Amino acid sequence: MAGTKISGDSTSDWMGSLPRALSILPLSNLAIPGSHDSFSFWVDEKSPVGPDQAMSIKRLARISLVKKLMKKWSVTQSLTFKEQLESGIRYFDLRVSSKPGEPGHEVYFIHGLFGIKVWDGLMEINKFLVHHKKEVVFLDFNHFYAMNYEHHAHLISMLQEIFGAQICETACVENVTLKFVWEMNYQVLIFYHHSLSHDHTFLWPGNKMPAPWANTTNVFQLIQFLESTLEERSKHGAFHVSQAILTPRVKTIFRGLKAGLKNTLVHRNLPVILNWVKDQKPGVKGINIITSDFVELADFAETVIGLNNLLLEE
Repeated sequence: MAGTKISGDSTSDWMGSLPRALSILPLSNLAIPGSHDSFSFWVDEKSPVGPDQAMSIKRLARISLVKKLMKKWSVTQSLTFKEQLESGIRYFDLRVSSKPGEPGHEVYFIHGLFGIKVWDGLMEINKFLVHHKKEVVFLDFNHFYAMNYEHHAHLISMLQEIFGAQICETACVENVTLKFVWEMNYQVLIFYHHSLSHDHTFLWPGNKMPAPWANTTNVFQLIQFLESTLEERSKHGAFHVSQAILTPRVKTIFRGLKAGLKNTLVHRNLPVILNWVKDQKPGVKGINIITSDFVELADFAETVIGLNNLLLEE
C-alpha cells in the first residue's frame, strides 16, 4: 500500500496505510467493509432456540433435525472475528441475548441459535487491535433479546473492561477522522441501540449508525433500495450502512432447505451485488459502510477498500 494508491496487499493494516489526504477526511466519508451477523461463523445447534425466534419455530425445533437445518440458515459468515479483521472488515453487526433460565448475567451473540459468549468475541477483536494500532473498528450493538437492566450493565461494564481508553467518546460525526482517532489513541467506536446509550458518553446512540434494511430476496429490488437510501443519507449527519444482503423468506428456506443461505441466495446473486459495489463512490453523498454475508467471497473487502482510491482522484 505504498505511494498514493490503496491496494489489497495488506488488508490487516489498510486504515493505517491510507494516504494522508484520506486520513484527514471524516470516517463517515470513507468506504469501509463490514459483515452482516458478524458473529454467526459458529452457532450452537445443541443450545435452545433463541428468543429472537417465533414460538412456532421454537416448537418445531424440538425435533433435532430442525436445528441442523436452522444452522444452515443462521450462519451468514465463515470467517472468525480475527479472520474477518485480517481480511479488512472493520464494521461488525452484533446481536446479543441472555440465555433464558441461565443464572447470572452472561450474554451471547445470537442469530436464531446462540453463538459464542460476547466476552470471547470482544477479546478476540481486542487482541487484533493490540497488534494493529492504527486500525479502527465499529461495533454496532443493534439488537438485544431477553436482557434486563442488569444484563445491559454487565455488557457495558465488559466493553469498558476490555477496550478501556481505546473507546472513542461520542462526538460530531464530521470531526471523527483517522487523524483524530490516531492522535487520541482511539480504536473502537461502539454504537448501542438502546436508551442506555444516553447515560454513557462512550456509547454512540443507534441513530448515528442507521442501517436501512431492504428485506427482499430480489437482487434488483435490493439495489434500487440501496440507491434510494443513499440519496437520503446526507440529511442525517451520521455514519451509514448499506446492507448489501438478501433476506430469505419462508418459501426460500423451504426450497433450499438443505443447501443453506450461502449456496442459494448468496452465490447466485453476489456477482450482481458486487458489480453495484464497484460502481459506487465514497463521500458525503456516497457510500460509507457496506456489509455482506460471507465476506470472504469475491474479494468483497478488497473491492470496498479500493473504492477509496476514487477520493484521491478529486
